[in-house]
Parts: sequence; C-alpha cells; structure tokens
Amino acid sequence: MSILVLAEHDNASLNAATLAVVSAAKAIGGDVDVLVAGEGCGAVAEQAAQVDGVSKVLVADNAAYGHQLAENLSLLITELGKGYSHILAAASTTGKNVLPRVAALLDVDQISDIIAVESADTFKRPIYAGNAIATVQSSAPVKVITVRGTAFDKAAETGGSASVEQVGAAHDAGTSAFVGEELAKSDRPELAAAGIVVSGGRGMGNGENFEILYSLADKLGAAVGASRAAVDAGFVPNDMQVGQTGKIVAPELYVAVGISGAIQHLAGMKESKIIVAINKDEEAPIFQVADYGLVADLFEAVPELTGKV
Repeated sequence: MSILVLAEHDNASLNAATLAVVSAAKAIGGDVDVLVAGEGCGAVAEQAAQVDGVSKVLVADNAAYGHQLAENLSLLITELGKGYSHILAAASTTGKNVLPRVAALLDVDQISDIIAVESADTFKRPIYAGNAIATVQSSAPVKVITVRGTAFDKAAETGGSASVEQVGAAHDAGTSAFVGEELAKSDRPELAAAGIVVSGGRGMGNGENFEILYSLADKLGAAVGASRAAVDAGFVPNDMQVGQTGKIVAPELYVAVGISGAIQHLAGMKESKIIVAINKDEEAPIFQVADYGLVADLFEAVPELTGKV
C-alpha cells in the first residue's frame, strides 16, 4: 500500500498543513510519497525530504505548475496517482480545488475533510457543521481524501531522509491561465496556523472598531479572525473569516468577541484548546462551547483586558 500526499507550498517553503496530512497518511499505513509540483521549488523538495515518515519526494518542476493551477495539477496527480492506493491533500483552498478534479478523472468518489483514520478504507468526517460525525468506508481502487489539518498532529519537520526523484511530466490543460494575485501582508501570524486567535463578530459594529482587537492581538502575538456576519457586513476582508465556509482553526487559545456563536462559526473553531467568549448577551450560543465566558460590553472589556496583558 502506498500513499501520495500533495505538498502545499509557495515555491519557497513547505506549508505546515502538509505536515498534518503526512501524519494522516502515516495513520493509514504504507509508504508515504510527497509530490512537490511548482516552479523553482527545489528548496521545498529538500524540506519535504526531511519530514519524518516520508519515503520519497516526487518533484515536478515546471512552469505549468508555477502557480498551482488546479486544472494542470489535477492532470499530473491523476497520471501519478494511478499507482497509489490513496491520494491525500489538506482540506484547504488548494486541496478543495484540486482533489475533486482528480477524483472525477479517476472516476472514484472523494472522501472530504477527514478527522480520523479508522483503517485503510474507513475514515471519520464531520457532517451537519460538525454536529455529527460520519464513519465512511470506501471500496474505491484509489481513495482520494482531503484531510482537516487541525485534527491531526503535525509530523516532525526533521528526522526523515527521503529520496528525491524528478518527474518530467508537464501538463498544461490550456483551460485556465494565471493573471495575477494580491497577497494580504501582515506582521501577525497566519490565521490557520496561529497559536492564539482573536476574532470579532457582528457585535463589533463596524470595521474601525476592529482596531481594539488588533491592539489585543498585538499584545498576545495573535492572529485576528472574524465571523461570517462580520465579513458579510464588510467590516473586514473575507480572508479573515473563521467557520464552515471560511478557515478552520484550532489554536491553543481562541478569543471570541461580539460573536453570537452561529453553528457555522462554531464548526470552524470549536476544536480550539481554550475558548474565551466576550458578549453582552448572556444567552448567546457561544457560551455553550466557551471554557471561559464574560458577559460584558466588549467596548469596555476588551480595552481593559488589553491594558492588563
């Protein structure tokens, strides 16, 4: 049994989400190979080769994969994947874009967002926004799976000594082209990987009021997130959204400010180790999952908290 893991990267460094996928692959059992597809991505391949548990790193270094276009990547993975029992990727924007195409090309079902491995063909995944856990068994010849990174410990970045093999295949589907990108730059930690997250909801009132959360986050060394209600209201950009349709986070500490606790938001953060909620509505659902709750006016409580950190 052999497993192919799609590495997420920016052509310079390996994304930490890949380490969690490697852990899931190790739980399935068998040889774990990592595919690094990009342009000028040799440094990423070297990092992947050092990851504990990786047997081999396949490197597809070609301009066709420079911007990780799903149409091109899916053709490459489909070609390589026919020789594997499992194909895994993180349940991230990239994984959710690429792997359904791979499953369709291989004519197999996809198992999405797994949180546990029961056996080589049986997995657990959340349904109904995390209110129920489904146990799914697949008889597909190649099992195509996305992995919820917050549900698995990250594999050690060092300790491995995988071989590195070049892949010559260059697939250009010709159906899409990279036009450009705008990257949000911040001195704060990346939301999905942060150890502490401070999030605001509709109760913040407007985007300017998020400044009090930024002040608290800077004191804590935290990332700043938001509920969908805050994003939809235009308070903050959508890359800050935490929840079922946003980013799934599981930090050591999650501070929810002015967030009522809609089920879609809880699905994205309730695996956090410690949850602190600040809301003036004592009946807010967020208090049902919070380890610590403060019923107070956030515009008084948060500045006071910031001053004492």
